[in-house]
Amino acid sequence: MKIAANTFVAIDYCLTLDSGEEIDRSQAGQPLTFITGTGQIIPGLEKALTGMRTGDTAKVTVEAADAYGPIREDLVHEVPKTHFPADADIQPGMAFQAEGPQGPFMIVVQTVTDQTVTVDLNHPMAGKRLHFDVTVQEVREPAADDLSAAADAGCGCGCGGDEADGCGCGSGDAEKKGGCGCR
Repeated sequence: MKIAANTFVAIDYCLTLDSGEEIDRSQAGQPLTFITGTGQIIPGLEKALTGMRTGDTAKVTVEAADAYGPIREDLVHEVPKTHFPADADIQPGMAFQAEGPQGPFMIVVQTVTDQTVTVDLNHPMAGKRLHFDVTVQEVREPAADDLSAAADAGCGCGCGGDEADGCGCGSGDAEKKGGCGCR
């Protein structure tokens, strides 16, 4: 069976940046699973996987526009320092997870002054070209429990939007578990 619309897919992958830095990978024996067409992975990767079969391998490059989008200046905000706990030691580079109407998303501190904190709501991978080394482990029709799991997962790994659309909690282990790990 080939990967097509509304297909259950399990892949092993390694994700790197242009620099060769490894950003993420599936755990041994725990492939990333998703159903095509449900927005669970970034659009560029899903498109590249279309037509592949179990056992196929590929090196896929996904441009920023087909991954997490460009860096958006409208997602960088200066907020009063009073929005943070008085005893918090807020430092540039710190990341916080916040909850929005569409689910969790990441906030990264850019700068801190006596009065304000500049925060960035862009996905950490926004503006970046992504390189995937992929092995397709399974392709099949989705079972009823797969469909309910996909609905419960919300915006699983790499759902391809931006924080303005919601779903922006970043990356890491949550992605591998099918949760709202990316945006």
